[in-house]
Amino acid sequence: MALEHGGRVRAAALRYGIAENRWLDLSTGINPDGWPVPAMPARIWQHLPQDDDGLIEAACSFYGTTQLLPVAGSQAAIGALPGLRKHCTVALAQTAYAEHEYAWRQHGHQVFRVSDEEILQSTAEVVVIINPNNPTGRLYSISELLALHERLAAGGGLLVVDEAFMDATPEHSLASFCPRDGLIVLCSVGKFFGLAGARAGFVLAPENILQMLAELLGPWPIATPSRYVAKLALRDTAWQENTRKILHSAGIRLSGMLTRYGFAPAGGNRLFQWVRCNDAASVHSQLARQGILTRLFDAPASLRFGLPLGEEQWARLDAALNGIRR
Repeated sequence: MALEHGGRVRAAALRYGIAENRWLDLSTGINPDGWPVPAMPARIWQHLPQDDDGLIEAACSFYGTTQLLPVAGSQAAIGALPGLRKHCTVALAQTAYAEHEYAWRQHGHQVFRVSDEEILQSTAEVVVIINPNNPTGRLYSISELLALHERLAAGGGLLVVDEAFMDATPEHSLASFCPRDGLIVLCSVGKFFGLAGARAGFVLAPENILQMLAELLGPWPIATPSRYVAKLALRDTAWQENTRKILHSAGIRLSGMLTRYGFAPAGGNRLFQWVRCNDAASVHSQLARQGILTRLFDAPASLRFGLPLGEEQWARLDAALNGIRR
């Protein structure tokens, strides 16, 4: 059974009778003004992926670590990691990216959902934390997570931290603390860099875990063109610094706009805002009928809003929110 994700514009187009090219997709939390991909040499398409192409070095430099494994987006690691461990208990935040729970359950593990606060004191053998959390935006501090890791590792446990949305605020990342026993950090170039279609991500972990995961995933997990683009993006420090400033301002602007129309965010980060409201399904539908796609959640009833791109899109969202009937 496939879980639902954002970005399903084609399905929305069919449902609401609005052409795909007329949609404003705010459902994914992906940077709408991503890293500018240059023209690619034709030879790239003729070569098999090579481990010594500089991608690993670029990623290690970007994340401040000494070893990692490139994977086909952090999603590939989410699906594979539970298969490396014998049946155990796993703790997840009550509201969090559903693929984690799905993957651990598929491998026969016992999964518990707990509150954001309780998870830091969990007695489970494996604790999975999304930081910042998707969709709530809850950000755990480095000190909180290191204390949790120390406690888990002392008993042979494991802390998995999914940092898919972390690159906009790298000062809160655990990446530079890797590798260390009992800690796995998942990273992705899809969100901050706006390169979701490249399906490129990284696993930061002890060598033995990286080796087992590499054997499980097999050769060539990332296509040569994706490796080429990811390497260049990870090295572009000027773009990264400028983009973090832009996203900071955009996040504040989006939060302010939503608040102005009675949708004060309950959480969020620089790439999305999360709004809790009992009439989330109605608001989602009203916006969709205007060609604006948001991410709808049932439990709790809530919406996630990504960032518009350009003044025309900002104005369009503003007008749509102004017309919502509640």
